[in-house]
Amino acid sequence: MSAPVSGPAGLKNPGAAVRGVGAAGLVVEGVVLLLALLPLAKLGHGDNTAAIWVCAGLAVVCFLLCGLLRHGWAWTAGLVVQVALLAGGFLHWSLLALGIVFGPAWLYALYVRRSVYANKPG
Repeated sequence: MSAPVSGPAGLKNPGAAVRGVGAAGLVVEGVVLLLALLPLAKLGHGDNTAAIWVCAGLAVVCFLLCGLLRHGWAWTAGLVVQVALLAGGFLHWSLLALGIVFGPAWLYALYVRRSVYANKPG
């Protein structure tokens, strides 16, 4: 009896594992963005309508991208979400703070994806 053939780091399906990492990151980010809506609406000083819409829109995009990570362009779109979150810092400082937290996390997910696919046989 021979051992089952596995991919890099012993993964049977490295693509699914990498997509799972990316989807988990996007789900957490989307939930945090949704949780940020109430403080933006109630505790913000001044008119935060644009920041609220950006926050809600980015949350929806995060959830949509979770199911599209099998396409290479969706990983780039996830990076665009992080840049948009950082740019949202011009609307409210909390969006910049979330971009500083989730941007490096997404860059790490991209690093993991690249390293897993670089070691993929064939």
